[in-house]
Amino acid sequence: MYTNPNHLIEYSDGEVRQQFSICFRGEQTGGTPTTSDESTQVKWFKRSELDDLSINPSMRMRIEHGFEHRTAPYIG
Repeated sequence: MYTNPNHLIEYSDGEVRQQFSICFRGEQTGGTPTTSDESTQVKWFKRSELDDLSINPSMRMRIEHGFEHRTAPYIG
């Protein structure tokens, strides 16, 4: 789980939200990656292929933490 208490989003109606994301570690056991209304491309990558991809730094950090098998939430 990831969050940053200093990163708040304030909407014009006065609502304030603190974003968070929940990440899951998974393993491909079969099937074929399939697109949906929320994606245009999907694919499984080997860890050795990640350096060749353009990945947002915060997403890259989450991926690396997944490989480290961290168990505690990240508050940054």
